[in-house]
Amino acid sequence: MAQFSHPEFGGMAQWTAGGMSMVGDMFNAGTKAKLDGVLHDLADALRRGEVEMDEARAATSGLAQVSELGWPAEFGRPATAGSQNDMRYAFFPTARRLVIEDGTKRTVYDTGEHIISGVSQQQSSDRTLTFQSQLGVVDIGDLPILR
Repeated sequence: MAQFSHPEFGGMAQWTAGGMSMVGDMFNAGTKAKLDGVLHDLADALRRGEVEMDEARAATSGLAQVSELGWPAEFGRPATAGSQNDMRYAFFPTARRLVIEDGTKRTVYDTGEHIISGVSQQQSSDRTLTFQSQLGVVDIGDLPILR
């Protein structure tokens, strides 16, 4: 997951390996395709071990910075994380946990067999989060709340 601001990508941009990408100039399909291509190639190189995370950060001059600040350390490293306004989420596949923070309220879910690979968030008054896994759409109401 990468979140950054850079003029080459229209300002603020987000990208997740699960398929979500946003660029500052939201109707510019060329810029979005450029972002998808660059970060997909970088993620593939990281997975294949061709570059280390520190090398990837240096190569992109700080474009793809991943922040794990504030997430429960006992869950390990999140595979995907994101935020918008005062709501943020992170998925921890090793611990099988999904953490959602809405303002100051933090909820931890047991994801069971779900491997979260994508997320969408509506900006409506209820600010709905929808997650995608290998089993299809994940209904948050069906996941057990741990705390």
